[in-house]
Order: sequence, then C-alpha cells, then structure tokens
Amino acid sequence: MLLPKRTKYRKMMKGRMRGATKGGDYIAFGDYGLVAMEPAWIKSNQIEAVRISMSRYFRRGGKIYIRIFPDKPITRKPAETRMGSGKGAVEFWVAVVKPGRVMFEVEGVTEEQAKEAFRLAGHKLPIKTKFVAREVYDEAQ
Repeated sequence: MLLPKRTKYRKMMKGRMRGATKGGDYIAFGDYGLVAMEPAWIKSNQIEAVRISMSRYFRRGGKIYIRIFPDKPITRKPAETRMGSGKGAVEFWVAVVKPGRVMFEVEGVTEEQAKEAFRLAGHKLPIKTKFVAREVYDEAQ
C-alpha cells in the first residue's frame, strides 16, 4: 500500500473537489494514459489493485507509471461512539483526483494491449475513466 513516509500534520480537513485538475493533465512518461472523468478520492488499495491487474495482464512486458499518490489521511471514529471527544484516528490514505487528471501511463506495449489493460484497470476504480494516446493528446493541448 502507498502512504507517505512522514507528514507535517497527522490529520487533514475534508476539502472540496470542485473544478478541473490543476496539473497532471498531460502524458509525461508513457505512450498511453488513463484519464479521470469525475472527481473522487482514490484509496491506496484501489491504486494497488489497478497496478496488480495491469502488471498481470502485461506479463512482464511494458512499463507502468503511477501518476497519483495517496497523501491525504482520512479519519474515522469507531462505530457506536458518542459525538464529541475529538477527531477519529487515521483509517486510510487517498489521492484527490479531479477531472482531466492522467492517473496511470504505460509504455512498451501495443495500443490494443494498453486499451485492454486500462479497461481492466477502470473496473477497479470508483470513477469513469478515458483512454488517451500521446499523439492525439499532445495535439489537443
């Protein structure tokens, strides 16, 4: 599971996920990318599930780049606890993803392989996603 080695503060406020992504909206490393179409919190175990499903599909071929990192702690209070007595303990870590963000990239595989791998990966994520290729995506920018 991905999580930061250390953080300045243990707990964080919820925040809002309005608007499009501020950065990371282009393919930087690979040939093909998976773009988020909706805002969401992507958990660290969901990122790991995507990584495993794509690497199993490629069978030692291709390189996978993960462009998101879960650096936001999400807290939960125990079940059936009375109100008050502070904020709960950190339960898991999430990456805040907004529409237009390139979450994963691959290189060293054919377009058909990349499409199928990203289709499998999309099923592991709680949001709608879109497949993009570097040539088409660079010209649109």
